[in-house]
Amino acid sequence: MRDAPSPNHDARPPDATVSMLVLHYTGMPTGAAALARMRDPAAKVSAHYMVEEDGTVVRLVPEQRRAWHAGVACWRGRGDVNGRSIGVEIVNPGHEFGYRAFPDQQMAAVVALCRDIVTRHGIAPGGVAGHSDVAPTRKEDPGELFDWARLARAGVGVWPVVDDAAPVPAETAVLAALAGIGYDLTDRPAAVTAFQRRFRPARLDGALDADTARRVHAVWTALGRPAPP
Repeated sequence: MRDAPSPNHDARPPDATVSMLVLHYTGMPTGAAALARMRDPAAKVSAHYMVEEDGTVVRLVPEQRRAWHAGVACWRGRGDVNGRSIGVEIVNPGHEFGYRAFPDQQMAAVVALCRDIVTRHGIAPGGVAGHSDVAPTRKEDPGELFDWARLARAGVGVWPVVDDAAPVPAETAVLAALAGIGYDLTDRPAAVTAFQRRFRPARLDGALDADTARRVHAVWTALGRPAPP
C-alpha cells in the first residue's frame, strides 16, 4: 500500500457510522489519470482507496473522513451514502474507454482490502454494494465483468444460490424484496438492470423475468431472510 493523499473529503456527520462498502471502477483511460483526478481539488471527487491493475493499493483519504465517491446515491432508503461508507476505486477504463476483465492480481488485492475493511468496521453482507447499485440511473460500475462471486466467497457481500426449478415469486413480493435488499425503485427498469448487472450479468435488459425474480429471492434469502417480505 502506498499513500497519495487527496484533498477531496470532509468530516463525516456526527451520528454517522460506517456501515457500507461501495466499489467503483475508475472509468478513465489510465490509472494515472484517475489518480490525478482524485487528487485534484477542482474535481471534488475521491475514494478512500484505489486498486491498480497490478494489485497496488493506493490510500487517498483516511477512513474516518467522508470521501466524495458516491455522489447522489441511495441504499435501503437512505441518502448520504458517502457519510456512511468506505469507497474503493478499481482501475479499469470502464464502458466508455474499453471495458475489460479485472486481472487476477487486481482482484486478489481487492478481495484482501475489502475483507480487511468489512472486518474492521463490522459491515454486514447487505452493506456491500457497487456504485451502480446505489445510483442505478447514473452509474454502471464496477460493471458486469466484476467478479462479485469471488468477493462473496471471501466473505464480502453475498452471491445467490439459485434454484431454477423453484416457483417464480409473485411480482409484488419480488419488488418488495428488491427494495429490502437496498435498491431505490423510483426508476424500476434502472433498478432491475442494476441488480442484473451484479447478479445476472449475462443479460441486462431491465425485465423482471422469471430468472431475475428467482435471483432476487435468492439474494434476499442469502441475506438471512426466509422469504420475500
